Amino acid sequence: MIVNACLRDGSGGSPTLVLPDGEFSDAERRALPVEHGTSHAVFLGPQGALRFFTSEGELPGCGHGTVAALAVLAADGTREFTLRAGARTFRGTAELTSAGVEAFFDPGPIQVREASSAERDAVVRALGTDGSCVIATLGRPRMLIEVPDVAALSPDLDLLKAATDESGLLGCYTYSGGSRYAARMFAPSIGVPEDIANANSTACLAAHLGADVTVDMGDSLGRPATITATSSEAGVMVGGLAVTA
Repeated sequence: MIVNACLRDGSGGSPTLVLPDGEFSDAERRALPVEHGTSHAVFLGPQGALRFFTSEGELPGCGHGTVAALAVLAADGTREFTLRAGARTFRGTAELTSAGVEAFFDPGPIQVREASSAERDAVVRALGTDGSCVIATLGRPRMLIEVPDVAALSPDLDLLKAATDESGLLGCYTYSGGSRYAARMFAPSIGVPEDIANANSTACLAAHLGADVTVDMGDSLGRPATITATSSEAGVMVGGLAVTA
């Protein structure tokens, strides 16, 4: 089924394919999101096992995919879940509401470091704008870069793919704002030129800032999405509203 994950005010969200896992080849898993017109697919295995695929291959994690999976798993009324992705076990929660399923999960430990000049210069050149940036690692490293206005960005995706490939980065998460942020995630290296909603990178932003954040995404793609992440001494929880399409 298709689940719209991380809706804003009941609309938009990132369409995500959610399927029971089976005897698929990895080539079939890569093809399925393309066939169904989604950027990602989530495969549900036994005992909360999750696998995430784009057209380019398997990912160690996918935030909005986890939100979508929780929405499907919560159909029987269960509220607390133990999930697995690869070797990692983590918790998720789901609350059935009149608007859909409010789903949140523990993305795991997040490491943040300053970006090197080489990493920064290559990405800034591709984005066509400057800003302070860090590298945040959650499963895979990605760059977080604060820019004056995310809506004004028109990155050279070929240059950005080369820059992120060279540095081994998942992609580039740009953000602007204050008490409420706007963000855009560019990840051409994994077959996603721009993500409608990226919950894992939003969790990275909360860890970087050491604060709770609400982030709007997807406006440039005509699919408004909102992700919320809370940061505490116990770690980060991240998620949003999901509904079955």
